[in-house]
Parts: sequence; C-alpha cells; structure tokens
Amino acid sequence: MSEREDPWPCLSVNKSRFAFPDWAYKPESSPGSRQIQLWHFILELLRKEEYHDVIAWQGDYGEFVIKDPDEVARLWGARKCKPQMNYDKLSRALRYYYNKRILNKTKGKRFTYKFNFNKLVLVNYPFIDMGSAGTKRGHTNHIHLFT
Repeated sequence: MSEREDPWPCLSVNKSRFAFPDWAYKPESSPGSRQIQLWHFILELLRKEEYHDVIAWQGDYGEFVIKDPDEVARLWGARKCKPQMNYDKLSRALRYYYNKRILNKTKGKRFTYKFNFNKLVLVNYPFIDMGSAGTKRGHTNHIHLFT
C-alpha cells in the first residue's frame, strides 16, 4: 500500500501535455464524490504528474499502461469509498467498457489499454456527426476537439 496523501483534496485543473476537452475531465468537485466513472478517473490519474509511476500514456494515441495495478485499484477504491477494491474487480469494471467501445485491451501488452476517443465524443456529444469527417486513404479523419 502506498503512503501517498489523499489524492482528491479540492484539486485545481492542471493542464498536462495531454489536454482533453472539459467533458472528459468532469469537475473534481468533491473529494468523496462517488459520482465518477472509472474512465474519467483513469484520465484524472493520467494527466497528473505524480501518478506517472502508477499509470502513464504510451504507444499509440489514447494508449496507456497501468504500471502498478494494485495502486490504481487502491486509489479507485479510495475514490469510490470501497476499501476492498483490488485489480481483479477493477479489471472487471474496465471490461464493461469493451462492449461500449469506450476502451479496449491492447493485445499482447500486459496492463495496457486504449481509449476510443471518437466513441467518448459520441457518448458525451451525441449531436456531433462523426460521419461528416469522411475518410482519406482508408483512414478516418478525426474531429480535433483536443488542444
């Protein structure tokens, strides 16, 4: 178990080198708030420098690796007020996002996942027509909502 301080004391929004739209972050309004989805929580950890030894971006756009699965599970349990949280339970929750195509496991890479940001845009902004972006040489052009 880590000796980190409580990670959720009324935090100010720090912009890291990976910036996402406001809807992706959702305000970290109350430290004990249980009204957060796991994928939002993961984005919070990924954007904070102090957690780069626990979870970090790598590889392709949207891909990240959980370097310390037990610590990520502990932090998630603390955030959700569930002290019995472990990585098995957390990974089960992550698998829920596979069917929704919000997140996928990266094949052949342990503890490595990839966000489908286009799907997250559709979930949070259903009025955006992602089809109007078109294709070019078999690649989908992405709407750039990220700075």
